[in-house]
Amino acid sequence: MTDTQTTPVAEIVTFTLANGITPAAFVEISRQSEAFVRAQPGFMFRRLSCGADGRWSDHVVWRDHAAAMAAAEAFPKQSFAAALMQAIEPGSIDLRHEDILWQMAA
Repeated sequence: MTDTQTTPVAEIVTFTLANGITPAAFVEISRQSEAFVRAQPGFMFRRLSCGADGRWSDHVVWRDHAAAMAAAEAFPKQSFAAALMQAIEPGSIDLRHEDILWQMAA
């Protein structure tokens, strides 16, 4: 078992885009959230990707569980949130928070 107060947490959101939303348009809509996410205490990293199956992943790493939960609570209250949510297919969202137990980089 890990200590959720000090263990980095990955927030992984997978989803599909709503009809009529192009990948380029979605990236631009997502960029509207950049200043908010960067300003959140405990933010470490973010990556947005799309698979060949059309399923997207928004992968954010937070310093700890408390930081992830605070950002998740504040996110829907932001001015960009409605447009972002409208660009995602309703019912396609899967949100997970996972402790990061190991990582490596180049």
